[in-house]
Formats: sequence, structure tokens, C-alpha cells
Amino acid sequence: MSAPLTKAFFARNVVDVARDLIGATLLVDGVGGVIVETEAYDRDDPASHSYSGPTPRNRVMFGEPGHAYIYRSYGIHWCVNFVCRSGVDDGLATGAAVLIRAIAPTHGIGEMVARRGLDNPLQLCAGPGRVCQALGLSIAHNGLALDEPPFLLEPAEERPPVVAGPRIGISKGVETPWRFGLAGSRYVSKKLRQA
Repeated sequence: MSAPLTKAFFARNVVDVARDLIGATLLVDGVGGVIVETEAYDRDDPASHSYSGPTPRNRVMFGEPGHAYIYRSYGIHWCVNFVCRSGVDDGLATGAAVLIRAIAPTHGIGEMVARRGLDNPLQLCAGPGRVCQALGLSIAHNGLALDEPPFLLEPAEERPPVVAGPRIGISKGVETPWRFGLAGSRYVSKKLRQA
């Protein structure tokens, strides 16, 4: 088993981190699975929450890399992001984060089923809102370090095949090919249209 990912892993360009997270295992209090879909968001990206600068909602994105940024989408679902570097060399994240869009469940599936109220493994964690519900993530986890409990992130044993394509569920920066997925995975939220 490889050593867990540390903050240093996230102190890199957000696009590289988004790609490199594919195949990593994400656990929250022992519940989770393999990350199969991510999206990158950068400060200069009009689709990013950080595009207009720091606010009380997005302030975690402007702090130290390697922390969870959690927000509510459409007033309904929690979404988890991993804060990364944006390219400015000041040690801070400066508004970059990776959205975790989907995981393939491998640990604590019974708990996920109970939280989600369904037992179709392909639908347990296919979408950012479903990921948070299945893992029990909420605003209470916003700002927490990703290399400390309840989080555990383990790198992939081998570099998996990754495909990239346009992001989904946004209205700006739609064609930016910063959505990454595990090639051939049936657990992604929506089939990737390769860039």
C-alpha cells in the first residue's frame, strides 16, 4: 500500500492534480472508493467560484492547498472540492480547486446505501451531490485538511488510463477540457466526450 497523499500533492497546478486524482482512493471515516471523475477550476476560469475574488463562501479556495472546499449546489446538494495551486508562487491556493464528480464505491457500501436510500452501485456516487451524500460530507467538513481524519486519500497503485473532455453542468467555460475520467469506467456521472 502506498503512503497517503499529503498537502504537497495539492500544491501543484490544479489541472495536473485533477488528472492525477483519477484512480486514487478517497475515504471519509472509512467510507468511499476510487475517484473516477474530476473537474478542475482555476481563478482565471469564468466557471470557477473564485473568478470574482474571495467571498465568505469561497474563502477556503484562497487558503492553503490540501483542504476541502464544500458548498451547496442549487440549494440542495453538497459538493466537495480539493483546494490546489493556481500557478501563483505564494504558497497559497489562490482560487483553484478540483471538484470530485464521481467515485466507484469500494468501502462502506452498506453505509452509502443507507445514506442514499438506494442500492444500485452505479448510482451511489455518480455525481458530486451523490458523492457527498454517500460519504456523509456537509458544510461541517468545509476547510478541513485532506491529509487528516476523517479524510484518507491513497494514490493509485498504477497510473490508470485517463480521458479528458469538456466540463458539464456549467454555463461558462463549457468547452475547457478540464473534466477527467477513468477510461471505460461505468461509475462516471456522464460519459465523457473526449476533447
